[in-house]
Amino acid sequence: MTTVPWLTILWVLPLLGAAVIAALPARLGSAVRSIALAVSIAVLVVAVIVAVGFDRGGERFQFVESHDWIPSFGAGYRLGVDGIALVLVLLTAALVPLLLAAGWHDHRAADEEAGAARPRSAHTYVALILLVESMVLVSFTSLDILLFYVFFEAMLVPMYFLIGGFGSPGTPRADRARAAVKFLLYNLLGGLVMLAALIGLYVVTARSGLGESTGVGTFDVRTVTAAAVSGDLDATPAVLGALCFGFLVAFAVKAPLWPLHGWLPDAAVRTTPVAAVLMMAVVDKVGTFGMLRYCLQLFPDASVTFAPVVVALAVIGIVYGAVLAIGQTDMMRLIAYTSISHFGFIVLGIFALTAQGQAGSTLYMVNHGISTAALFLIAGFLVSRRGDRTIAAYGGVQKVAPVLAGTFLVAGLATLSLPGLAPFVSEFLVFVGTYPRYQVAAVIATLALVLSALYVLWLYQRMMGGPVRLPGGDDGADHTRRLSDLVPREVAVVAPLIALLLVLGIYPKPALDVITPAVDDTLVSIDISRPEPVVPAERPVAESGVPAHGSEEGEAE
Repeated sequence: MTTVPWLTILWVLPLLGAAVIAALPARLGSAVRSIALAVSIAVLVVAVIVAVGFDRGGERFQFVESHDWIPSFGAGYRLGVDGIALVLVLLTAALVPLLLAAGWHDHRAADEEAGAARPRSAHTYVALILLVESMVLVSFTSLDILLFYVFFEAMLVPMYFLIGGFGSPGTPRADRARAAVKFLLYNLLGGLVMLAALIGLYVVTARSGLGESTGVGTFDVRTVTAAAVSGDLDATPAVLGALCFGFLVAFAVKAPLWPLHGWLPDAAVRTTPVAAVLMMAVVDKVGTFGMLRYCLQLFPDASVTFAPVVVALAVIGIVYGAVLAIGQTDMMRLIAYTSISHFGFIVLGIFALTAQGQAGSTLYMVNHGISTAALFLIAGFLVSRRGDRTIAAYGGVQKVAPVLAGTFLVAGLATLSLPGLAPFVSEFLVFVGTYPRYQVAAVIATLALVLSALYVLWLYQRMMGGPVRLPGGDDGADHTRRLSDLVPREVAVVAPLIALLLVLGIYPKPALDVITPAVDDTLVSIDISRPEPVVPAERPVAESGVPAHGSEEGEAE
C-alpha cells in the first residue's frame, strides 16, 4: 500500500493549475495555454501511475485515503478507486490534454465578439476546463456520498460559464446564454431532488446506528452499502424506493436519459466543440457512473424494482435519439442526438443487472467518450474553416481534404459500432447482457442499429462525397476548394483518438480485465444473481466413442 496520496494529487493538480492561470497577468495570454496543457499532461501521468499500481486481484477499492472532514455529520474526505472508476479517470485524464490542444484558438471568438473588453479570455477558458476536470476526478474517486454530491453540483458552475461565455464563430450570445441557463436549470433541479434524498439517507443511517457515535449518521458509501445488503437500514421499502428515485432523477438528468435530456442538444451546439466534448464525453459520464456506484449499491431492492421502467426509458432514448439525428440539418446537433441514443445503450446495460451488461456499459462509457470526441472535434475543425454548421453547405470535402474526411469516416463508423472499432465490443456486451432478462428491449435496441448506420453514412455521403462545390453555384455557397486539410496540431489531436478506437476495438482485454472484477463485486454486493446461459446436458458416450443407446444419434441408427 503506497503512502503517497495519489488520488488527492490527481484532482488537486488541475485545481491549482486553474488557480495559477487565473492569477497570471493578461499579457501572458499566449503562455497560459501551454501551462494548462502541461498541467493536464501531469494529471495524465498521475492517472497512469495509479493505473499501473492498481492490483486487479486485490481489494476492490484501492489507493484509499480517509480523513475527517465534518465528523459531527459523519462526513469524511474519503477517496478510492475500483476498476469502474479507474477507467473513467483514465478517460478524463487522457481527453483533457487533447481538448486543450484542439481548442488552442477557441477563445478568439470571444475576443472578436467583445473586442478589448475580454483581454483575459484565454485565461478564463483554459482555467474553466481544468476546473471541470478537477471536479469530475473527485466525483469518480469519492467514497463519501456528501463529498460526491458537493462536486457533482459544483461542476455545473464552470460548465455554465463555458457554455454561456464561449461559442463558435457566428453563435449569438443570446443563444449561448439561453442554452447555458437551460443546462443549469435542468441539472440544478435534478441536484435538488438528490439533495432531498441525500438528507433522507443520512437520517436513515443515523436511525440505523451506522455512524461512529450515537445519533450521527454516515456518508461512507462502503458502510451504507454493507448495511443495505445485510438489511440493517432502518427504513421501509417505500422510503428506500423514494430515496433511490431521488438519486436516479439527478443521474438521469446528467446522463442524459430520455425524457430528461432536453438541455443537451442546445448546450452542445451553442458552445465550442471542445466544451461540448468535455460535457458529453466526461461530465455526463458522472451520471451513468452514479447509477452504478450509488443507485444499485445503496438501494439494491429499489433498483431491481425500478429496472424495468429504466430499461424501457433507455430503449425509447435509443430509438428517439437515432430518429431525430436522421432529420437534422445541423451536423453538430446531429452528433448531439446520437449521444442521447448512445447513453440509452449505457443505461440499458447498467439496469439489465447482469455482469456482461454492466461490463459492456462501463466499457461503453470509455468508448463513447473516445468516439464522440473524435467525431465532434473533427466536425468542429471543419466548421472552423467555413463558419457554417449546416450539412448542406458542404460537399466533396474528401477530394480537397482527404485526411479530414478519412478520419471523419473512421469516427463515424465507430459511432455506428462497426466491428473492429471500440464501440462494437461494448455494444455487443450490452446486448448479450440484456437479452437474458429483457428480450424485447434487446431486440428493439439491436434493430435501432440500422438507424445509426443510416444517419452516419448519409451524413458522410452528403458532406464528404459528391462533387466539389464551385463558386457561384445555385445555392450561393462558398466553394469547398478553399478548405484546407488538417494541420499538424489537429492531426496530433485526432491521431490518438483514432488509435484508441482501433486498439480497443481489436484488443479490449486490458480494459475488461480491470472492469469485470468491479462489476462482479457490484452484483455480489447487491445480491443479484447473474443469469447463466442454458447449456444442453451432455449425452452419455459409450467406451467405443459411439453415443449410447437412447441418445438422438443412437435412435437414428
